[in-house]
Amino acid sequence: MKMGAERICMPSPSVETFVDAVKETALANKRWVPPPGKGSLYIRPLLMGTGAVLGFAPAPDYTFLVYCSPVGNYFKGTFASLDLTIEDELHRATPGGAGGVKSITNYAPVLKGISKAKHEGYSEVLYLDSVHKKYIEEVSCCNIFVIKGNVISTPAASGTILEGITRKSIMEIASDQGYQVEERAIAVDELEDAGEVFCTGTAVGVAPVGTITYQGKRMEFKVGASTVGRELYTILEGIQTGNTKDDKGWIVEVQ
Repeated sequence: MKMGAERICMPSPSVETFVDAVKETALANKRWVPPPGKGSLYIRPLLMGTGAVLGFAPAPDYTFLVYCSPVGNYFKGTFASLDLTIEDELHRATPGGAGGVKSITNYAPVLKGISKAKHEGYSEVLYLDSVHKKYIEEVSCCNIFVIKGNVISTPAASGTILEGITRKSIMEIASDQGYQVEERAIAVDELEDAGEVFCTGTAVGVAPVGTITYQGKRMEFKVGASTVGRELYTILEGIQTGNTKDDKGWIVEVQ
């Protein structure tokens, strides 16, 4: 939030205020936390301009709030695989823009692409870079990982993709498990040699990708219980739920 606010000229709450607000919201709504395995309490911090101004300028006043809602799985099925389509005309971000900021400017540009993809029977859209139009960048609402052998690759965070916390957590867990993790430019042609692909995000967790379609060609990837994505997510979920020892200091008790 601090990085995003700075990019779009908004003041931001302190880290302490942010964390306390999230804790208080979770505690006040603990009765809405779904039973284990049935979903989660999705918490959304929000910073918005609320000052009275009609001119084109930063707002004179801002409101920071935190709201939440019980949710089920983001995509249908507990660990259902996704069918992605690659969009090569519409772009979600450009160098120097706000693609790396978690704001409405990040999500509004993808709605048209999602609508088109859903109409054609796909789960989501995978976008290419806007300069060369040949490097994969991000799915509409989540980061993407490509696996070949013992190497796990994900697009480098160079200002056009969100540096998601689930992305960061999975990268760290993967390294701990002995995988070679790379952040780099991934050409769309490399997907043909990939054995597995998965997406990560706060809401989606780790979602396996079953197919990716590009220019009429459909590529299939490994899904199921014995996949790397499932292995990494099991570890992450174990830490989140307290079933696996947290050696990283990621878990905060709310009481």
